[in-house]
Amino acid sequence: MERPTNNVLIGFSIHFFTASGAFWAFLALVAAAENRFTNMWFWLGVALLVDGLDGPLARYFHVKSVLPNWSGEMLDCIIDYVTFAMIPAFALYQSGFLQEYTSFICAALIVCTSAIYYADTRMKSRDNCFIGFPICWNMLVFTLFVIEPGWYTAFAVVIISTVLTFAPLLFVHPVRVKTWRPATLTIFAVWSLCGLGALYFQYFNMDVPVWIKIGIAASGIYLFCVGFVLQYLGKVA
Repeated sequence: MERPTNNVLIGFSIHFFTASGAFWAFLALVAAAENRFTNMWFWLGVALLVDGLDGPLARYFHVKSVLPNWSGEMLDCIIDYVTFAMIPAFALYQSGFLQEYTSFICAALIVCTSAIYYADTRMKSRDNCFIGFPICWNMLVFTLFVIEPGWYTAFAVVIISTVLTFAPLLFVHPVRVKTWRPATLTIFAVWSLCGLGALYFQYFNMDVPVWIKIGIAASGIYLFCVGFVLQYLGKVA
């Protein structure tokens, strides 16, 4: 039976919507190369928004069955690798946030471990948790840029996170993990709002208020740790 034309057009439209993340990534990379890091984080935020919307849209319109020869998962992984790993690694190097030798170490660890992680077909648990640190370097590095810890603290955070990439610990997907989802979504909204606030102050060359730094740090710690807390309590597997 021939598929309705409108379904095919909707399917391709959603794939192009996903692919737009590559353009936002390009704009972010240009901004990072010109040391306009506030702009870079803004474009990465747009890419993150696209990444959060394209999956539900694809599932709602059954894009996989409408366009079986086009892999939305592959397209998503390609863009995610650039926006979640490659550009944040470049930002750490380009910004001088770390000392020179540590910036190269961190960049190498981020891009290499992320590539290996994306090749692992067992990255998801049956409860839709990520197994190991889920290559959310855009969120983690952005948090470091906002709270501005010492370089040694930032270096330690990167090292620990790369090790946890291969640890049998669970990390939640804020939308797809049902356990504690209302609380997790609320905390993610807090993190996002604090992030927008930080970008606002940075764009106008003003110091980010302490309350925003505390908000983004506290919400970030929750999102980082809630998965293996739930795992320890036996709530997810």
